[in-house]
Amino acid sequence: MNNRHLSSVLGKLCAHSSLPALVVGAGLLLPLNAPATAQVAQPVSGDGISPIVLAQAATPKPATTPTAGSPAKPAPKANDASEEVTVVGFRSSLERALNAKKTAPVALDAILAEDIGKFPELNLAESVQRIPGVAITRDGGEGRQISVRGLGPQFTRIRINGLEALTTTGGPDASGGVNRNRSFDFNIFSADLFNNITVRKTQSADTQEGSLGATVDLRTARPFDFDGFKLVATAKGSYNDLSESSNPRASVMISNTWDNDRFGALVSVAYTKRDLQDNGTSTVRWATGNAFAPGFASAPAGFTLAQINGAFHPRFPRFDDYQETQERVGLSGALQWRPVDRALLSFDALYSNFKGTREERYLEAPSFSVGGACAANAAKSCGINQTNVTAATIDSTNTLIAGTFNNVDLRVEDRFDQLETTFSQYALSGEYEINNRIKTDFLLGTSKSDFKNPIQTTLTMDQFNVQNYSYDYSNGRVPLLNYGNANLSDPSAWVLTGIRLRPQTATNSYDGAQFNAGYDWTQWLKVKGGFDYKSYTFATTSFRRSNGTSTNQESVIPAGILAIPLSSYTTMENFNGSGLNMPAGSATKWLVPNLSTAAGLLSLYDQSAYGGAFRLGPEPDIGNNRQVQEKDTGGYFQADMETRIGTMPLRGNIGVRVVDTDMTSAGYTFLTGAAVPVTVKKKYQDTLPSLNLALEVRDNLLVRFGASKVMTRPDLGSLSPGASLSVSGSSRSVTVGNPNLEPFRANAYDVAVEWSVAKGGLASVALFQKDIGSLVQTLTINGPFSGNPFGLPDSLAVAACGTTNGCSPSASWNFSAPINAQGGTVKGFELNYQQPFRFLPGILENTGVITNYTYASSRVGYLNSAGVVVATRDLTGLS
Repeated sequence: MNNRHLSSVLGKLCAHSSLPALVVGAGLLLPLNAPATAQVAQPVSGDGISPIVLAQAATPKPATTPTAGSPAKPAPKANDASEEVTVVGFRSSLERALNAKKTAPVALDAILAEDIGKFPELNLAESVQRIPGVAITRDGGEGRQISVRGLGPQFTRIRINGLEALTTTGGPDASGGVNRNRSFDFNIFSADLFNNITVRKTQSADTQEGSLGATVDLRTARPFDFDGFKLVATAKGSYNDLSESSNPRASVMISNTWDNDRFGALVSVAYTKRDLQDNGTSTVRWATGNAFAPGFASAPAGFTLAQINGAFHPRFPRFDDYQETQERVGLSGALQWRPVDRALLSFDALYSNFKGTREERYLEAPSFSVGGACAANAAKSCGINQTNVTAATIDSTNTLIAGTFNNVDLRVEDRFDQLETTFSQYALSGEYEINNRIKTDFLLGTSKSDFKNPIQTTLTMDQFNVQNYSYDYSNGRVPLLNYGNANLSDPSAWVLTGIRLRPQTATNSYDGAQFNAGYDWTQWLKVKGGFDYKSYTFATTSFRRSNGTSTNQESVIPAGILAIPLSSYTTMENFNGSGLNMPAGSATKWLVPNLSTAAGLLSLYDQSAYGGAFRLGPEPDIGNNRQVQEKDTGGYFQADMETRIGTMPLRGNIGVRVVDTDMTSAGYTFLTGAAVPVTVKKKYQDTLPSLNLALEVRDNLLVRFGASKVMTRPDLGSLSPGASLSVSGSSRSVTVGNPNLEPFRANAYDVAVEWSVAKGGLASVALFQKDIGSLVQTLTINGPFSGNPFGLPDSLAVAACGTTNGCSPSASWNFSAPINAQGGTVKGFELNYQQPFRFLPGILENTGVITNYTYASSRVGYLNSAGVVVATRDLTGLS
């Protein structure tokens, strides 16, 4: 995907007191209604909107009494007829972020408002990736999820305006499909709605539990963040030369305060629209031939069949064409009221709607990944066992990197999705200083992320037993795919083989409450404690074509539809391989289904059509119809200290958090041929001590140490209590989730050295290690059904056994389920360097550099079905 950003800031309005001003283009400040004595200083920064100092004759703003939590503002001198207004930019925000990092007792990194606003990030993930240790995964060319210090997104906890939140959306199957786990999808939000991002990499007792990787705090803007009236408007655009479309972005923020800054209100709006096309090739991983027993049918001269089946080959050599349209609208609002100097009330509201359509088209060879023995004279290929290898090239890595094949099946797919996520959050917070030594605060709020995928429709067409099909990956990642004697453009050569209808939903909601109180015991010791409650609900649904059983109906095509000519609802795909350096002779045109035509012509969304052939139900995908509810009650006590070791200042905290988790998991299983609900409850408690120390060896040299016990709750997909039972003769098996899983628990250690090389500069190195006590792996275990560790009632076994001799709840069953298995370690280091080049001459003094590097490694033991460690490898999903 090729993007040429044509970003320009169209306007930025700011004012101090009654003086509005307009910023246009790259830093020119135009006073509105300004007297002739106004002067505009030269830009002093090299970023898009330069910091500018305006000396302006104006009526000075009356001095006010400093309010609690706000710095005192010096009154102007009596003979001072002017007031200085400063618009700060990227460099200033970097310096403030470094100051926040330096003064914090925990290891953290921050991005502040003007930093975000000055970069062309598409969303929050794009902004967060600039922080050391953070890596992002992309979907459709846009950042979607983050990993911190090698740990995947499910180990990172996100708070918005102090409250935990979880947003999810859907993606192609190649990028995980519908998000049904604890990974936060950042592409729901525009970065323009937020003015502060903080990534906490070490734990303290006053931070709620739930993270092995990091806790990321996102905060929207509030009126007391600014001085008086402020209006900011930006507009940007980009052009995609692959999709030949222009993509606009715009945002507006209005903020003001009244009554001597005792009341304020703020509203912001952000809008983004993207049209994009993504073309490429993929393999859906590589596998050996014998992974799909019994493997290939024959080998070419010079090779044995064992050699061919033992080599790796592409599972789905194919061309991919994605066309997407996305539209994102975000709103934030805030009200703040300071009734007295010692009290502050804040109300925050946040809304985002992210919707779009995506069409995926593929030309692929599925028979390379279909196992099963084939009849000698099969009219249609049943997969790899009917495929003859007539030529082969196996490289030094035991990879079948090129080959020619007979009896290969081809498939074209056309999948269309409508997707929409709506997020809303409301939070009320307050601070009150009872006296100079006792401070309290509270937070109440609720949030909901509602994802809907009402249309996910796929049509597949196959062409069987193609001769002289070949692929060649020897020239790089883009292969030469030759389709032999296949006729890619003739409708009569193809057969409609699949109609998939898969509407889905995923909803995540939080209700939370917190109360904290602190006491300044002495000048060097402060103690605080608090209580918090959180109620989390996750629910997901998935429907497919169903006849009331778990049998897959997607390959069942009504005779009336087969009688409709393919030519009436197909079209030609024109594959744009621009920028791919495709080898000469590559196919660029082939027939594909046209879903927009087929939907009406075939009555795909009429559940009564063709005798109910398109009836939808949960039965074929029963595992993705489930719920999890968690009620977490916690409390903490923490002591904060500031003292000295000789002449070196030492600060830090020590504390402990205790949290109870009360979880209810609900799903379905089959009983006497019908899906019936199953509910399992689970409780557990965690005690999480923490210690953080920061020693200032010199004014510009800081040494940090952190140690804590941390936890992350199990993945939502593993907690489903749904089960499927199978009894065949003496074989009795159960495939089940495990709602009794314990959380991931780890001991975390962090050591860092931070050197302030200059004003706005930093060089740092951090070492980290997490000793994970247990991980979740899927194993097969044997034991009686009665008293099974998954909470399944004996009635399920009785119904499955029926009249089978020797089958009962007391007999031995094979349970395939996720379990808490042996853990491992994740360790590594971070290097971070930031330097403004003030020492350079001329305009170069406004430049600088920010760079960081993170290395992470892990060693985890993986078990076989007997529970014995058979391999020690990296943690699954290690970034």
